[in-house]
Amino acid sequence: MATLIIKRIYDEPSNADGYRVLVDRLWPRGVSKEKAAIDIWLKEVGPSTALRKWFNHEAEKWPEFLKRYEAELKNNTALSELKKILKKHKTVTLLYGAKDAEHNQAVVLKIALKN
Repeated sequence: MATLIIKRIYDEPSNADGYRVLVDRLWPRGVSKEKAAIDIWLKEVGPSTALRKWFNHEAEKWPEFLKRYEAELKNNTALSELKKILKKHKTVTLLYGAKDAEHNQAVVLKIALKN
């Protein structure tokens, strides 16, 4: 199993990142494709538009967001694709655009991928 890193897309890319996967449904504002240095954009693995808008990155909604997003992931084929990527690469970095490092979809994905 690959080493799994979570990193904000606005942070400088590094060789230590390994295979870089953007897990946002929307392209992050102000980031060019070149600066992003991503290997794949798995937008389908991100939370649904309805869930993302409901959550609105409000930390008090985190426990409910976690439950709802985990439920969405159960039927998400992109999660299977992400699992395949983890088997192929030594290090995988999940990239997200949110300002909150503790309350975002990459955190939930890391939990889901460990199960």
